[in-house]
Amino acid sequence: MKLQEKPKVYVVSDSIGDTAQNVVDAAASQFNSGHIKTERYSYVKTSRELENIIERAKKDKSMIVFTLINPQLRKEFVELGEEHNVPIIDIMGPVMEKFQDMLDIDPKLKPGLVHRLDQNYFKRVEAMEFTVKYDDRNDDKGIRLADVVLVGVSRTSKTPMCIYLSYRGYKAANVPLVPEVEESSLLYRNPGNKIIGLTIDPLLLNEIRQERLKALGLSPDSQYASVERINNELEHAEKIMQKIGCPVIDVTNKSIEESANEVMSYI
Repeated sequence: MKLQEKPKVYVVSDSIGDTAQNVVDAAASQFNSGHIKTERYSYVKTSRELENIIERAKKDKSMIVFTLINPQLRKEFVELGEEHNVPIIDIMGPVMEKFQDMLDIDPKLKPGLVHRLDQNYFKRVEAMEFTVKYDDRNDDKGIRLADVVLVGVSRTSKTPMCIYLSYRGYKAANVPLVPEVEESSLLYRNPGNKIIGLTIDPLLLNEIRQERLKALGLSPDSQYASVERINNELEHAEKIMQKIGCPVIDVTNKSIEESANEVMSYI
């Protein structure tokens, strides 16, 4: 018996197509992304290209998701979809039209502006380079220069959260709190009120550390993952955070994005 082919979504854009692709991927993740196949058409500029895509989509019984800046091409593409009974979704058009009404300004109608090199781009690159340099380090210079400093015990998502924050343009450093290692005295001065503590449920941390040890090919019964050790570390970290007087975020069962948004609310 022949296996049924995965349904296909055509991603069409007059630029790279990342915006439409990201929307499709986000929607597909709600249905287990492996059930959906995508085919991307970038830098589409002419009516003829749109007609060819519609013909292929009709043949494949596919859906089209697109971002086109040119109003005439958008209108033409939607009409072609309706004419050939091809499901078609305009990601950019309705939002641009609402912005135009709200701002009373005509759009630039230039594809790919979001990808152009600008000050925000270089700011993000600088922030990411900084974050990599001052990852998991007890370093006074990193504390002084950072926009935000995350402190907490091992495996409380300090590094991935800092990477996420750096992508948003924040220079993020993180400092591990370990009972055997004396922390920088600069933490207690908390320059710029930039320090934020992270904590987590000890039983969940126990599971996370055991999985980490297994991934490294080490015994999950190591002292590193013991409940007693974890409780000692969390108690030690809590005392330091109280002494600093910084806000503390509980990352238990939260996504990186959720925790990072809480951090940004304090910055």
